[in-house]
Amino acid sequence: MRPVDLAIRLEWCVAAAAAVVLYAMTGTSWWLLALLILAPDLSMLGYLAGPRVGAIAYNALHMLIVPLALALAGYVLGSSMATAIALIWISHIAIDRALGYGLKLPSGFQDTHLGRIGRREVPAPVRPD
Repeated sequence: MRPVDLAIRLEWCVAAAAAVVLYAMTGTSWWLLALLILAPDLSMLGYLAGPRVGAIAYNALHMLIVPLALALAGYVLGSSMATAIALIWISHIAIDRALGYGLKLPSGFQDTHLGRIGRREVPAPVRPD
């Protein structure tokens, strides 16, 4: 892994930890976090309709735009539940990024904006003729 990749993954680890700490500050039950932490991954069911629909569904729940807006709305409106849900969502996304899972490309689930997921094919050694 290149040093820059490690640095980016560490940043996402810190973002996930910060979201969990902020979640704790909302006073919301830890059961809610346990219940919802994997909820965005239900979007993978979109792949049952094909890679293009799957990528759209997955990306819709794995971009930070909506949970950040929800967190802001929760804060402004004084809704600790909205803020808590947003922080769970943000922590899920941050954990995914820290693990190297990116937004999906329509070419297939393994193809992300961070590169291809899974084992990298090692080229066979070149034998001299």
